[in-house]
Amino acid sequence: MFDAIIFDLDGTLIDSRAAILDAFGKALAEKGIAPRIALGAVRIGPPLAETLRELSGSSDPLVLESLAEHFKAHYDSTGYQASEVFADIPELLATLSATGARCFLATNKRLLPTRLILEYLRWQNYFEAVYALDCQTPRLPDKATMLAQLIADKALPPAQTIYVGDTPEDEVAATANGLHFAGVRWGYGEFSTPGTHCLATPRELIAHLTQGMPVRSAGSRLPH
Repeated sequence: MFDAIIFDLDGTLIDSRAAILDAFGKALAEKGIAPRIALGAVRIGPPLAETLRELSGSSDPLVLESLAEHFKAHYDSTGYQASEVFADIPELLATLSATGARCFLATNKRLLPTRLILEYLRWQNYFEAVYALDCQTPRLPDKATMLAQLIADKALPPAQTIYVGDTPEDEVAATANGLHFAGVRWGYGEFSTPGTHCLATPRELIAHLTQGMPVRSAGSRLPH
């Protein structure tokens, strides 16, 4: 049905909320900054600098840079390992691998921890390419631009490509690039736009993504 499938990461494939909030809390405490909003109210998904600005109430580049370094020291060392995989996502990825589907990852998460998580979960072989806002210099400004870059680099036909995400922002980015979109209800966002195609469980997503796909020999592209 689809020539290519692009996935968001946080809130779509993994639940990284607890790990991210822990790293934010430690970074703020080390700088002696009281969070302007409760950590539990923090939105998971926006770029790191945006969330740090919201949490600290500061626009000072030096303060934000220092907070970011403290966050990275915690999250990029061992914190990322606390991320949890949503139920049935391993089956989803293995099923798509067995069909020979072209799968990609496009996330607001920084590239380094994204790659660390994929290696930790042994998911590297599931994705043909991984895109993040900081995957090139200068940094990509937003997710819509990131998807446009991926589509151009990999010569993907928008009309036969789908983006799978968990927030309305993901849907906006997909729509801006003429992509199909599937919203997942187990993530961090809430969809209210009429006509948004939403899936309640990963098993529903498996059925949606594999319509008409032939299954190849078992394990042909599974990670070692």
